[in-house]
Amino acid sequence: MTSTLQSEFWRGEFGNAYVDRNAASPEQMQARLVLWAEILSHTISAPPASILEVGANLGVNLRALRQLSSARRFALEPNELAREILVKDGVVVADDVRDGLAQKIEFPDAVAEFSFTSGVLIHIHPDHLEASLREIYRCSSRWIACVEYFSDKPEMIPYRGHDDRLFKRDFGGLWLDTFPDLRIVAYGFAWKRVTGLDNLTWWLFEKC
Repeated sequence: MTSTLQSEFWRGEFGNAYVDRNAASPEQMQARLVLWAEILSHTISAPPASILEVGANLGVNLRALRQLSSARRFALEPNELAREILVKDGVVVADDVRDGLAQKIEFPDAVAEFSFTSGVLIHIHPDHLEASLREIYRCSSRWIACVEYFSDKPEMIPYRGHDDRLFKRDFGGLWLDTFPDLRIVAYGFAWKRVTGLDNLTWWLFEKC
């Protein structure tokens, strides 16, 4: 299986500690519900019947989405503890969870109508970013969403005392530059001061 400095970080003790400290509070879940209700409102022309989260961790986003949609849920997640919790809590059934990284997704083409990342592309080294986008694109039959930190220029940000673990850029622009057949459907910003979320920029694309 493909391994990188970043992937071993999330598969190991740091990833387990991340799982332990990232159970969502009721307030955070409510904020996620509001965020995803807004994003899904722009898919009203063709509500997705299946959704794939790439880098699901405990499934905070998928837990919100199951309250908003009856879509079948798929998850890709490199951390074993997180995968076990996803299944135990009924967020995703065992057959619809895969171990893996964004740059090599063990799901078939167009497995879901809607594929997305949330706080995942920021942790992928720039050398592996295009391959990851191509895999996410391959797995979606129609919709792609991206919820990440934004910067108008690529930059590396020290993350909990580590370098080369968090990278910011204009991810929406990168999606459009990489795939000319994508159209931007909607975009927005979750301001931490109001939402409690982490100053997240989101984009929704549709394959043309």
